[in-house]
Amino acid sequence: MTDPLIKLNAIALPTLLPRLDLPLAPKIAIQACTSVPEALAALEAGGFLIEAARLTAHALPKREAGWWACMCAAHTAPPDLPEPDRAAREAAEVWVRQQADAPRRLAMERAQASEFGTPEAWAGVAAFWSGDSMAPEGQAPVPPAPHLTGTAVAGAVALSAVRGDVSRRNARLKRFLESGRNIAAGGPGRMPPEDP
Repeated sequence: MTDPLIKLNAIALPTLLPRLDLPLAPKIAIQACTSVPEALAALEAGGFLIEAARLTAHALPKREAGWWACMCAAHTAPPDLPEPDRAAREAAEVWVRQQADAPRRLAMERAQASEFGTPEAWAGVAAFWSGDSMAPEGQAPVPPAPHLTGTAVAGAVALSAVRGDVSRRNARLKRFLESGRNIAAGGPGRMPPEDP
């Protein structure tokens, strides 16, 4: 039988844990876990939804994590989303589809234009930090640290969860985690736009 959440096992759980900076209670909740899917289930069962989202952001492969950031941002985006934010998310989605340097750099340009204050901007940053170099084009490569993509994705997901009506946070995080599991299983992870 194949693992339905195979894409969550790309990085071993012990490698991911230092990246998560978990508070004591969620750390205790997963101390006996040996795999990412097991830890994810334990965090969700304990009600540690933001920590479960952070784990998912760091565990998914970079491409899938970036897509998840875009899906979460799109789900809670208001109908009147400012154009710089829409452009940042669209550029990140292009990077997910093409995996090339030009769209990756465009995603960062669009994130900068959006002033880094929205989920869409952080989806763009995640795309940029998923590449081979953070240096300007034509300069010696400066590889991003391995945890940076997950950090940006976690930021996009957290901002998406509290956009507008903060009281929707937990319900949104539950939907986001379902989307993340769908992506981990090879699905598209799409969610319809949230009802106003």
